[in-house]
Amino acid sequence: MKKLIVDPEFWEVFPEAQINVLVVKGIKNQVDEAKNDDFSELLKNGKKEAKKFLTEDTFSQNRVVDEWRQAFSQFKTKKGARSSIEALLKRVDQDREFSPINPLVDLYNSVSMKYAVPCGGEDLDVISGDLYLGKAKGGEPFFPLGAEKDSPALSEEIIYYDNNGAVCRCLNWREAQRTMLQEDTKNAVLVIESVNSEQAKRADKAIEELQSLIYSYSQVESITATLNNKSTSFIL
Repeated sequence: MKKLIVDPEFWEVFPEAQINVLVVKGIKNQVDEAKNDDFSELLKNGKKEAKKFLTEDTFSQNRVVDEWRQAFSQFKTKKGARSSIEALLKRVDQDREFSPINPLVDLYNSVSMKYAVPCGGEDLDVISGDLYLGKAKGGEPFFPLGAEKDSPALSEEIIYYDNNGAVCRCLNWREAQRTMLQEDTKNAVLVIESVNSEQAKRADKAIEELQSLIYSYSQVESITATLNNKSTSFIL
């Protein structure tokens, strides 16, 4: 059985971190144009809620942005890498619209914005062996979404990885094409990351709401887990 395993080196960098996990099995993730308005409304509401986290005129001075930039400074990163929540908040700050992609991605993006926490998801059936979160050795193969050539992980970079290479680089900064959530995804693992207790409280609310939204969308089997430095593995 596959597991999500957090390497001890991760906790050394982020001793107060928490990883909220949601495993979803048997979902129908196909786009239904008849429901596009529903997902558009969820994303619109997520964007509206996200604005309460943008209280400073200078974008980088907003607490969520600053906290994650500080977190990324604790490990090796590719130049310009930013947390996925910063990327979403930047679009909110620029008043850009969010268009539906596919149900699972739309649901976790809406929740990510509402609670200002980084969310990500991978196709569980494509993961080779166990899924790990930890420090890269360096050189792990990685083809990011939309790329045509390998962009391997850096030594000491915090990544999600499996037997075939990196799955997500710099926590949830960028994901690999091979494990991305697609319309034919039936089984998925979704994660929400936090690096301090205040973020963790929001993450707990976010994972609960995400599970509820998925239940309302489809009849599925799902389970949740919370990983910290006292419980570092979970059967997917």
